[in-house]
Amino acid sequence: MSGTDRDLVTALRAELAAVDPSRDCDRRAEIAGLGPELHARDPFVARLAVRLGGHAGPRGEAATGTAPGRRGGPARRTFLLPEHDLDWAHAPEHCRLAYLRGRFLARGSLSLAAGRAHLEFTVPLEEAPVLAGRLADIGLPASRRVRRGHGVVTWKSAESIASFLGRIGASASLLELEARNVARSLRGDLNRVLNAESANLQRSVEAAGRQLAAIDALEVDGRLAEQPRTVRAVAEARRDTPEASLSEIATRLDLHRSAVQRALDRLERLALHDDEGVGRRTRGGRRGGGGSQRRPGSHGPSGAVYGEPTGRAGTGREVGRRGPVGRGGTPSPLA
Repeated sequence: MSGTDRDLVTALRAELAAVDPSRDCDRRAEIAGLGPELHARDPFVARLAVRLGGHAGPRGEAATGTAPGRRGGPARRTFLLPEHDLDWAHAPEHCRLAYLRGRFLARGSLSLAAGRAHLEFTVPLEEAPVLAGRLADIGLPASRRVRRGHGVVTWKSAESIASFLGRIGASASLLELEARNVARSLRGDLNRVLNAESANLQRSVEAAGRQLAAIDALEVDGRLAEQPRTVRAVAEARRDTPEASLSEIATRLDLHRSAVQRALDRLERLALHDDEGVGRRTRGGRRGGGGSQRRPGSHGPSGAVYGEPTGRAGTGREVGRRGPVGRGGTPSPLA
């Protein structure tokens, strides 16, 4: 975790440790959650143990704090608390939450690394299924696993973690945590939008470059002047405003966006062809390369033969002045 996230977790634990139960049953339930022997690393947890009637354990290297704590943190100090058991099955909701608050301060940890919340309880192996069942009883089921001989009960859902912390007494620190999560989520959404817009802009710039190159090539070989009026207008608009989008060009020319897209696609396709007839108008009004001229003796769509002399027998049906005839010169009944 970063230093800021670590400070937030510390502030949250301090806020939970500062909760002073008003009911005696809640005090006993929290003592039961802390356990008869509490190893406190944080000073606020040590103050909580003293406030609940605990006293320092046997003095020794680990107890007096001369031994370094885990990961170079402060050393632990052991406190002995009165033994209390919680009848979970018959305990009211407030006693259950007080017990879970004590269990979190004694055995829980919260991580906010990499923008993801992770809360876990590290408990004796035989306690893990019991604790997981109790969390499920309050509507917050958690997963559990075994790690180095200990039971680990885990939440990775930010919603479940926030609900649990709020129910056991966190307020100001929880609001700060949720505000950070919202800000992180907004930054992620903004980055995704910016990346998408940057990619779209890059594609638009590349497409405009191809279109301008195609327009220049067609103007050099004279084919641009032979295109329909709409295509020429789109080409001129693209030249005048290379940065304009298809929608902006369509609005400027009072055309549909699809018409602008087709015109620009046509210009790019024509620029890729080296055939002289592509895109040119012929005398008969047809564009070169746009179809085939029917020659004498060619077959029409219905199988008729165009341009054959009348009365000549042939294969298929023949068209002449006497109308269609069948095979062998026999007049067709349709004549």
